[in-house]
Amino acid sequence: MRLDSQRLLAILALLAALAGCDQHAGQLLGTLEWDRIGLPAETSERILRWAVVEGEQVRAGQLLVELDPSRQDARVSQAAGEVAQAAARLSELSNGARVENIEAAQASLNSSRAQVTDAERNYQRIAALYQRGLVAIAEQDSARASRDQARAAVDNADARLRELTNGTRPEQLEQASAALQAARAQLTRLQVDREHLSVRAPRDGRVDALPFKPGDQPPVGAVVVSLLVGDAPYARVYVPAPERPQLAIGDRLQVHVEGIATPFAARVRSIRSEASFTPYFALTGDDASRLVYRAELLLDDDQAARQLPAGLPLTAERLSDE
Repeated sequence: MRLDSQRLLAILALLAALAGCDQHAGQLLGTLEWDRIGLPAETSERILRWAVVEGEQVRAGQLLVELDPSRQDARVSQAAGEVAQAAARLSELSNGARVENIEAAQASLNSSRAQVTDAERNYQRIAALYQRGLVAIAEQDSARASRDQARAAVDNADARLRELTNGTRPEQLEQASAALQAARAQLTRLQVDREHLSVRAPRDGRVDALPFKPGDQPPVGAVVVSLLVGDAPYARVYVPAPERPQLAIGDRLQVHVEGIATPFAARVRSIRSEASFTPYFALTGDDASRLVYRAELLLDDDQAARQLPAGLPLTAERLSDE
């Protein structure tokens, strides 16, 4: 973005210098550009190696750079363990109680019932002795409490057995299933993040810039690879306000690139509706003629144009037969 601003300032200065020269009337100044793709670092990890060099042609899906996956691999392993744990929990709830647990609960219930029988007999014996005045009331109360406690133990053991034999509640199964889905989604997300540590070309293009070196640790969002994409470059020109009404999408022009003897035929692909660098006081009066509008011109000769680098200065003018 800073480079584009510097280019635009230089072009604006040149336009101002040529404003009074008739020999340059009708010429549009600009630069040769390519469509660019910036591939950012999604996580801040150390660069292990570059798989390409600047200027190299690459294909879609080709490996460009590898970032250190050590920390991400640990996160993936942890998430995989959580998936296995959630799956085992769901399987446990789905299968229900083990036969051994049910048999143990049944044995506990039988034991509690035997204790109730013994406690009931002891209470009846103490109660008869109390009626005959042979024991104190405290002993009768103690025997009654023991009997009631044994009955409560039977109820508890019976409820435990019914819990095991009735199986898991549907709500528990739904909760366990949801927990498993969440764990799997987290694992999938981390695996995708792991794949993105191997930065690959999203489409065919040419490597324009590799801002970092192996061993650097770019911050999150920093562009680690800049690609030039598209079939051919295009001319980015700036149209002065007096000439803007005469230029329309599809118009044919001739482009002269600095250092190239043969001009290129081109057509207007787009024109910005807003002027570049427009202060409020420049909308009226003499300053209005100094406004410029950015336009893009597609070059016709793709084979010759695709060999040209970005940033070359150029001029564009209408074809002589128009």
